[in-house]
Order: sequence, then structure tokens, then C-alpha cells
Amino acid sequence: MLKTTKAVLAVALLAAGVASAAPNDMAPQLRAKAQQAVDKGVTFLVSKQATNGSVLSSTGLTGLSLTSILENPAGSGKVSQAVIDKYAAFIASKANADGSIVERQHDQSYNTAVSIAALAATKDPKYTPLIKAGQKYIANAQIGESRGFAPVDSWYGGMGYGGDERPDMSNLYIAVEAMRKTAYDPKDPIWQKALIFATRMQNRSESNDQKWAGNDGGFAYSPGMNPPEMGSGTGSYASVTAAGLYGLLLIGVEKSDPRVQAAYKWLTANYTLDTNFGTKSKNTLFYFYCAFAKVMDAYGEKEFVDSKGQRHNWRNELAERLIALQDADGSWVNHDSNEWWEDKPELATSWSVIALEHVLK
Repeated sequence: MLKTTKAVLAVALLAAGVASAAPNDMAPQLRAKAQQAVDKGVTFLVSKQATNGSVLSSTGLTGLSLTSILENPAGSGKVSQAVIDKYAAFIASKANADGSIVERQHDQSYNTAVSIAALAATKDPKYTPLIKAGQKYIANAQIGESRGFAPVDSWYGGMGYGGDERPDMSNLYIAVEAMRKTAYDPKDPIWQKALIFATRMQNRSESNDQKWAGNDGGFAYSPGMNPPEMGSGTGSYASVTAAGLYGLLLIGVEKSDPRVQAAYKWLTANYTLDTNFGTKSKNTLFYFYCAFAKVMDAYGEKEFVDSKGQRHNWRNELAERLIALQDADGSWVNHDSNEWWEDKPELATSWSVIALEHVLK
């Protein structure tokens, strides 16, 4: 049975505009520096807004930039309402008759999820119809009976980028996060279907019925495979494990559930901020920082101990790392990898700002 977890409640409160109390487990001077880094990052993102309100003419990048601005713990007051309205207007202009929000017929599910989350963050009621249509699109895009799949099938309950593409854990996490942020019906079958898929993405043979499943508790990317740039195979790696663990919490799985405990143990035991661990590379490193911040914030523990017995204050360490990586103009960019657009500062900066905003909550 799915229950309302702390993570789900936290997301619901955030969507309702109720801020949680600032944690006392972060060094005050570092907290101030982290807020300064957020503000500089937001300033950089605003400087990249085009005259039509977009970021690189992409609904996804525009949505992430808008979310970065609106979720700033210090408030969005330093960004004019006119700028915010231009972001939202561009996103709204790309709404399609089928409910998707995307500038092209590609990556529909991902862009729609990011877009409705951003529009919801504006708290402007005029976007409610577009948000509801986007929710319906995402629910219909989930792989299930309407596409000829049954619960026994490995793709069942999953989400891909759009169309007939294969599902993956990253797209599922982005989708369920958007549905939570937009207060989608908690009793809808989408949640139980999502849990079936997420369970099958975890390397935990006690709960995963797939023959390829390992038993270290981490997550793989897609049924029976990882992307080549992540090392291929079906081994666990950090960014998708953070996404998978956060996905479980968003779906409504209790913190005490063995699946949650196993994923948390893998993520903390193998912890490093030097690489996207499990891949031996820095591919999607900023995506990892963002997903890691989200799930650690939701999980609610101030510190953890890794497999070497070292104690870590995750907020302090992630803040220090991101502050050190920020460029003078306020941006971040993955200088070690161009995979998944992280060589574009507009994306890496959005991931970094959102990560720091979760650090500061």
C-alpha cells in the first residue's frame, strides 16, 4: 500500500507555497555563500532569456530556468514580474491540442512535465487549464494497457521522453515529481503503475522480478540496460539511483520500506561528489547533484556515514562543491562532459541552482 510520506507532504507544501523552516544543520557562513551563489546563478539565467521569453527556444530549459527563479528561498523579488511573465508566456505558447507542452514533436513527456511544474510555481490561476491538460497528457503517456502492455511486461508503468520511446527511471522521476507539484489525484492508478516500474529498475532481486536484476540496492536506467555513456550493462550508478530513490518517495513509498532503505544505503555507502559514481565518469554530474539534493532533502537525515565509516553533512559538502564550481559570471557548466547537454551553461546552471535551493531549505 502507498502512504503519504514526508517527501510527498513536503512536495505538496512546496506546491502550495508553504515554506519549511530552515534546517539548523548547515554552517551559517556557508549558508550565506550558498544563497549568494543561487542569486548569481539566477542572474545568469535571466541574462540568457531571449526576447520571446525562452531559453534557447526550449520549453524544457525555459521551464527549468523559471523553476530556479521561483523556488529561490530568498524569494523571486530581484527578478521582475515582467521577466517571469515572459518565461511563463513562452511555455504556455507551446501548449498543443493533445495537452503536451513542447516546441517540437520530440521529448514531449519530459518537456510537458517540466513545463507544468514551472507554470504551477507561478501560482497564476490562468495556467490551471494548461496544467490540467498537461497532467492528462502525462497520465496517458504512461505505458500501460492502452498501449498493449500488461503488468507482467518490463515497460509497464514507465515513462519515456515521448511517443513510442523506451521508458527509463529518469523520465519517470521527472513525471511523478511534476504530478506531485501540480497536486494530481493521489488515488489515480498512475502511482501504483509507476511503483511497478520503479521497483523493476532497482537492483534488488528480493523485489525486482527481472532476470537481470542485481542485489546492491541501486538503480539502473532502463529495463535491462544503461546508456553506453554510463557504462552499459545494468549496474547501479549515482544519478539514476538518486532519481530512483526520490521517485519511490514521491510515489508514496514509506521511508522504512526495504526498497527505500536499500537505495539509500547504496547512495550513501558509495558516496562521492567527484564523479557520477558507478559510471567512473563525470557524465551528467550536475543532474546528479540536483537529484541528490532533492532526495536527501526529502529523506530528511542531516548526516550519513559512508562505507568507509566517514560521516558527512551532505548540505555543507554539496554547497561547498557547487560554490567552488561556479564560474565568475554566475554560471555552471560541465567542463568534463558534453553528454546530455551539460556543456550548455543554461542547463547545468539550472540543475545547480535548484540543487542549492534544496540545500538551503
